[in-house]
Parts: sequence; C-alpha cells; structure tokens
Amino acid sequence: MKVGIVGAGQVGSTAAYAMTMRGVGSEIVLVDRKADLAVAQAHDILDATPWAFPVRIRAGEWADLTGASIVVLAAGANQKPGESRLDLLSRNAEILAEIVPAVLAAAPATIFLVASNPVDILTQIVTVLAARHGVPPERVIGSGTILDSARFRTLLAAHLGISPAYIDARVLGEHGDSEVLHWSGAVAGDLSVADAARQMRRDLAEPDRSRIDTAVRRAAYAIIQGKGATWFGVAGGVARMAQVIQGDERALITCSMLTAECHGVRDVALSLPRVLGVGGVVTTFMPSLDAGERVALKRSAETLKQATEGIRL
Repeated sequence: MKVGIVGAGQVGSTAAYAMTMRGVGSEIVLVDRKADLAVAQAHDILDATPWAFPVRIRAGEWADLTGASIVVLAAGANQKPGESRLDLLSRNAEILAEIVPAVLAAAPATIFLVASNPVDILTQIVTVLAARHGVPPERVIGSGTILDSARFRTLLAAHLGISPAYIDARVLGEHGDSEVLHWSGAVAGDLSVADAARQMRRDLAEPDRSRIDTAVRRAAYAIIQGKGATWFGVAGGVARMAQVIQGDERALITCSMLTAECHGVRDVALSLPRVLGVGGVVTTFMPSLDAGERVALKRSAETLKQATEGIRL
C-alpha cells in the first residue's frame, strides 16, 4: 500500500516515522512545498528502516502520489500576529483548495486522513472540497479526538493502577475546549471505571474526575508551553488509523468526520466512535450518554458549527 503525506513538518514526518516503525504501507511519499525539507525527512527516516520494516520512503511531487490508498494532510498555515481565527481558517481553506484537487488528480480513490488543526473544521473543509470531485464523506477522516481519548485512557489507567490496554474511554465532539469526556461509558475490562475503582480501593470521586478532565483538556497547552507544538501523540494516532485501514481491521476508532446530524445539529464534523476499514468509515456509533453528556455534546457540535460559518471556500 502506498501512503502519501502532504506536509513534511513535525506532524507529517513523525507520522511517516511512526508508520515505518509499525510497518504501515509498503511505500511512503512525502510532499512539501519545501522540497529540500521533504527530501531530508525522507532520508532521515529511511536510515531507521534496518531496525523497523522495509518501507520505501521518498520525497516526491503531486504526480508521485499516483495510486496512494491513503493521503495524510499535515499541511497548513500558522496564525499571524493580529490575525483572527476566521482569517486563519480562510487562509487554510485556500491552501486546501489547492492541495485537495492536486491529490485527487493523482489518486482519485484515496482516503484522506486530516491531521492539521483545527482538525474538525479542516476535516469539514476537505470533505466539501473533495465532494466536488465525487469523494464521499466516509473517505475524509480527521484525527479528531483519537489523541484526547488516548490521554483519557492513560490518565484513568494511572489513577486505577491498571494497564491502559484494558481501559476503554473516549472523548467525543470537538478536538478542543468543548470536547466531552464520556465518563458514563468508560470501562476497565468489563467493569465500569466506578466499579473498577471500588474494587481497586481507589477513590474516583468528583475531585478525581475533575483533575483527570482538566489534565486531558489542558495537555496540549502544557506541551506547547514546553516545546512549542505537539506532534508525537497525533502522529501515532494517524499511524494507527492508517494501519486499521490497511488491514481492513474494522476497529472502533474515535475520530472526526462530517456527520449528518448530532443531537439536532446538522452537517458538522466532530468525533464519535467509528468503525474504520479499507474503504474508510464503515459506520458511526452514537454512544449512550447521560443527561449532562448529551447537553455537552450538543454544545460542542454547536460550537463547531458556528466556527465554520463565514469561511470562504
């Protein structure tokens, strides 16, 4: 399987490295407007293949994406001083308006994995742009809250003293401040996390939940403060998504996609549990929520819907 990655910066190059370590794809092509950067990243990652998998990694141009089953979009503009969020989104929409047709000219059957931020809104933009070329929504998937969900699992596992491999906990809605931690559906093995906490003799009272909730929401801010940006976690999530698609695993991944309706909000891209396979999103589940979670998820959907208004496409 050929994988294309557009944007050879920290997220794109780390995703390529993570795929190499996982053995995802037989060939990875890096495309970047800075051709020298793409070449350097490809050479650097290629040096690691003797200790990983024999993945062929190279830099290329749009035509080199021909036949790519998956194309990761990790490109986008950074916010300028004095620039509004809407201005930044409009600029990124213009960038994507050039990238998406160029990718589809070379690989019309590809699946897009969107990794650039704000990921939900950019996923919606890519979906609209790709639809003009006949691409259905299930072939445009944003990384969404796959990273937030991993953070939730990790923090819950540490609190309970259980391996995160046996924790199933998801973050829904926006990859951002309005995201919803699905506490009522979090489980450890076949037990609710509340039951698991009792049996492990660990408190999981409101202060504990609040601490975990805050840590999940603020994780990116802490990392950005320390090193300027996040890339390892999201790149690892994107590599896992590509692996699921490659193997047609039908794994349940919490990720972003244009959703026809979510608690009364129509046509909005946000994260829900979705089954991924070789054709992209196979189906979407609407999880059972308690009353507070339903209100919060609707609010998150409304926040995202409002954010897309006024974007020039």
